[in-house]
Amino acid sequence: MIPIRVTAIPSEIAVQVRASKRSPRYGFPSHTEVANGHGPCRHCLRAFHIGAEQRTLFTYDPFDGIGQLPLPGPIYIHTEACERYPENAGYPDDLRKHSAILEAYAKGQHLIAQRLVDNGSHDIAIEELLQLREVEYIEVRDKEAGCYDFRIERSTGTNTDSAVQPPGPA
Repeated sequence: MIPIRVTAIPSEIAVQVRASKRSPRYGFPSHTEVANGHGPCRHCLRAFHIGAEQRTLFTYDPFDGIGQLPLPGPIYIHTEACERYPENAGYPDDLRKHSAILEAYAKGQHLIAQRLVDNGSHDIAIEELLQLREVEYIEVRDKEAGCYDFRIERSTGTNTDSAVQPPGPA
């Protein structure tokens, strides 16, 4: 098992967007609506309760600070404050039932490999990708919309890390 760290968007970004009603770095207006899709919220990494929760859409660049090429896209957060997903909590259980695209990147924002995952095969694919030495991080994206969900990195050996869990009995 390779120890991992799951990185949701920073709390400062969520707070800034809720207060300013604008996307960070770009200044585009955000948009708030009742959730009509599962999401997830990119801050707490929980799926939205469709028809029952407000969500705010804004432009976000997941490569900001780690890559030179800006690749902004739309993401959602809960309109109301929520707690940031703990980095040591492993792959979000709330999202295991949803298909995803795992994109493994090397330093310099170079895409090394991609895996389409569903049926709870997320941990197996993460383990396979992180076994590739050149992989620095994995971006998890929604399989239907293609938008950014969160990042996975190898653990740094701190107490904020978790491990990819081997598949258990069905």
